[in-house]
Amino acid sequence: MPVISSKGLQMPESPIRKLVPYAEDAKKKGIQVFHLNIGQPDIETPEAALKAVKENDIKILSYARSEGSEEYRKKLSQYYRKNEVEVDHHDIIVTTGGSEALLFTLGSVTDFGDEIIIPEPFYANYNGFSVANGINVVPIVSSIDDDFALPPIEDFEKLITAKTKAILICNPGNPTGYLYSREELEKLKNLALKHDLFLIADEVYREFVYDGIKHHSILSLEGMDEHAIVIDSVSKRYSMCGARIGCIVSKNKNLIQTALKYAQARLSSPSYALLASEAALETPSSYFENVIKEYDARRKVLIEALSEIEGVKVSRPKGAFYCIAQLPVKDADNFAQWMLEKFSDNNQTVMVAPASGFYSTPGSGKNQIRIAYVLKKESLIRSVELLKLALEQYPD
Repeated sequence: MPVISSKGLQMPESPIRKLVPYAEDAKKKGIQVFHLNIGQPDIETPEAALKAVKENDIKILSYARSEGSEEYRKKLSQYYRKNEVEVDHHDIIVTTGGSEALLFTLGSVTDFGDEIIIPEPFYANYNGFSVANGINVVPIVSSIDDDFALPPIEDFEKLITAKTKAILICNPGNPTGYLYSREELEKLKNLALKHDLFLIADEVYREFVYDGIKHHSILSLEGMDEHAIVIDSVSKRYSMCGARIGCIVSKNKNLIQTALKYAQARLSSPSYALLASEAALETPSSYFENVIKEYDARRKVLIEALSEIEGVKVSRPKGAFYCIAQLPVKDADNFAQWMLEKFSDNNQTVMVAPASGFYSTPGSGKNQIRIAYVLKKESLIRSVELLKLALEQYPD
């Protein structure tokens, strides 16, 4: 029998999607499932983006440029300038989602056996992207006790070896919702400069920040032109997850030229999605004001409700639309599956993402879950009621 590659066998399951078959079985039984497992916003996509696809007069749906059209990249650079990031269109490679941007970036800056340092818990697919590129994730643990703030910079430095090529952060964070301060980013900057490392920041949730706190891009840090790489996407910003359009942004010309070769190898991003993404850049600021106001309200409702459940500890996110909750169970994977297979109240149950898949350290996060507050407030309140009932009935 032909043998599957060890790399393929090492690819981790998605903690976000691996329980989907159990959710589908529950729905077949007539049970309503509240999906808190996936960051799929229920916010409407900007009308301008949808119109660009519906009302175009394209006769031949041809290839786009591998790096994205010059017009789109120029508009993207204007968007970044509005956000105090001075880049031009030559500093941007358009990709098929933020996922491809990460794959191209890791492929461009690492060789087989190299290492990247990532504060954990982190976006689960960072593990998969690393396995796909044959590189090793070196985790540094952050704690729910301080809402997953940046670990001491001395702890980072202890992990740096001759194989270390980059530090990767998500800001604001998925799955934690943590927002790094300017001071924390400066510490990472100094470390990257001292050891000649890349600092990669996944900034796809840039718009979603709360409590009057400001988001700072690593591209705004002085002296980082050769070291800073930003990963971005339209998916969450404009509620366009299905468009699969992202980008790499960096002033490092060698990095951009190398990533372009990866982009050329896959030919181009999807043309209709590029049309929609370019049109989305015309979205008025009022759209974001309303969206952020709604997410902030959901955040407060969710955190307050979770905090009232005995034995539950919850982080307090400052950005994105996720939080980590620590449950009074031994194994959150089993608990999440049990809720879909054997628990319901008034024919309703809830689906969450077990947090162990957001860690690289074996055994970490076993009693934690990630919750995406992408449902309306009433649904979030009911979901927490169901979670509370499930914890009371769970035969742990």
